[in-house]
Amino acid sequence: MNIDDLLWQARRHGGVYPRMVRSLLDLGRLDLLIRAAQERGDWNCAEAAARELCAAGEFDRALALMDPFTDIGWRAAEWLTAELMIRRGEGDEALAMVRPDAAEQGDGHVSARYAELLVKAGRADEAVDLLVPHLGEFWLRSHLVEVTEGQGRDDRVLDALTQAAARMEGTGGVPCASCGQSCGAHRSERWHVLLLTSRVLERAGRTDEAVEVLRTEIASGRRHPVNFPEYYAELLARQGLTEELAALAVSERYSAFDVYAKALEDAGRAGEAETLLREAIEAHDHPNDRAALMRLLVGQGRVDEAVETGRPTYDYYDCGNLLHWALELLVDDGRPDRALELLEGLTGAYAEGHPESILQLRFWLLGEAGRCAEGLAEATALNEREPGEWDTVVARLLERDGRPEEALALLRASTRHGVDFDLTETLIRLGRPEEALAAVPTIAEARAAAERRERELTEQGEQDDPWAGVGATAQAPPF
Repeated sequence: MNIDDLLWQARRHGGVYPRMVRSLLDLGRLDLLIRAAQERGDWNCAEAAARELCAAGEFDRALALMDPFTDIGWRAAEWLTAELMIRRGEGDEALAMVRPDAAEQGDGHVSARYAELLVKAGRADEAVDLLVPHLGEFWLRSHLVEVTEGQGRDDRVLDALTQAAARMEGTGGVPCASCGQSCGAHRSERWHVLLLTSRVLERAGRTDEAVEVLRTEIASGRRHPVNFPEYYAELLARQGLTEELAALAVSERYSAFDVYAKALEDAGRAGEAETLLREAIEAHDHPNDRAALMRLLVGQGRVDEAVETGRPTYDYYDCGNLLHWALELLVDDGRPDRALELLEGLTGAYAEGHPESILQLRFWLLGEAGRCAEGLAEATALNEREPGEWDTVVARLLERDGRPEEALALLRASTRHGVDFDLTETLIRLGRPEEALAAVPTIAEARAAAERRERELTEQGEQDDPWAGVGATAQAPPF
């Protein structure tokens, strides 16, 4: 096991892919994960296997998987070892093993991880004490709220948030430390504290206070980031304050309107929600409203109406385009041929600007429709013009056509970048997890291949660059 390879794995997600790890667990193949951890030194497999063994009460086997990683100073393994020891009832020993020194406590990431372990060991007050000095950092405020949930320390967390808000109030006229100007950073930080305060009050059962915190801020007339009124709308919906939510939907339309419509539907007033959304589309024609109406219609089994509702967005070049969802709805409804008709009828900006995406969707739908021969003919022709580029599409169609060995042979022979992932996914789908694991390059092999590819690209770039290798004293190009 090599620390450089492990560092590379963490940076590049090398080794066995997390998605494959999950698939092996779903198949009940913990044995394969253990083997990959022991024989390959694969951290993703070791971590997942150790957690599974711990959940089954096999603490010694779980800890043994960590030993090779802790022996080379892999910090993630040290943290997980401490967590396993806590689960085994050795909290004091575990915490002593990874306790950060004074310098490390200044690192928010170290403090966050140690705070999690403190809570798991039943020492939530110490976790709060550790995180309080870091509450000037956006993500650590959220972390404090998350790790203390269900720990009976809501009053302490509220007190810490109140003090953080007071400190921010005191910086009202101070320029932002990052840009030196009044960029609104302090206001955003303050709003974040208010949202967290409301969240803690709500989970503590103090719902009236939770609502009042946000109600007061909304009523102040200040401008807010979009998630602030949206969170307030969701809070009102959870508390059944439909009339107040209706008023908010008028004043904060793009943040609260769809939340209000969903609240009406959940309250058994789907007809009112549908009317509201159709009126909004008529007045504003915003894709968010169309998406909300589609969701409502799908919930009632009205798939064709949902598809038609989204139709005006299918020509959008990018944001707000609901085409993919509509195709999935039709496929899930058992009508891939209808989805193909919809796709083939597109002539707008999206189809013109995304020809390869349209082709990929077409091949997927041909496979879903059982028209694999047609798809294979088209994809093979493309592959002849662009060798290797369509290997994964051809392989998927071969698999769908009941020709798995041909699909696997094509993937194994392919030189397309990233084909290893497609090969392993195919083997997993075919119920051949041992072969899938064997097909994954080791971390060292993946690292060597990546470095080789980077060298080749660099050399290619130098060949294409007429000025590559020219000394610093040479005359610069005239542009």
